[in-house]
Amino acid sequence: MSEPPAEALPKELVAKVEAALYASGRPLTVEEIAKAAGTASERKAIAMAREIAKSVNGAMQAIEVVEYSGPRFAMQLRAKYTQTARKFATRPLLSRASLRTLSFIAFFQPITSSELALRRGSTVYQHLKELEEVGFIASERQGRARAYRTTARFAEYFGLSTELTALKRQLETRTLTLR
Repeated sequence: MSEPPAEALPKELVAKVEAALYASGRPLTVEEIAKAAGTASERKAIAMAREIAKSVNGAMQAIEVVEYSGPRFAMQLRAKYTQTARKFATRPLLSRASLRTLSFIAFFQPITSSELALRRGSTVYQHLKELEEVGFIASERQGRARAYRTTARFAEYFGLSTELTALKRQLETRTLTLR
């Protein structure tokens, strides 16, 4: 089945989906998009999200709507404008200390909480809680300790690969270019 033509989509429903994508700060599933639009049709939800993507991606320079597998959709800042936006952001998602802990986890994963505490100090336990709350890390029992690794949400948010070897290469490259 094909998607309904753009003119057949009610503007108010499309605006609700646009608002949900803007406010979420994460990729939304088709079910979440349908809920935002107040429709039960996943086909309509996909059509609306794709219409918004087409419109935003064609008209905006710094903002984009990306379709991920699943399918899921996210409205986000294009990577090349991150530094500019960061200068004007009012409140960062994570503190510098939490970001540093996250970078240790990303590079040395899987890494235990005790090993992180040795490298980063005892405040790491608060960072781990914060990072789990935003969905950037997950943990599993490894004996008496917990081992931490990054999640797909982390990779999507920072525009990185979910494959571990490629992720580490990307992190090394970004570290060199940020210095």
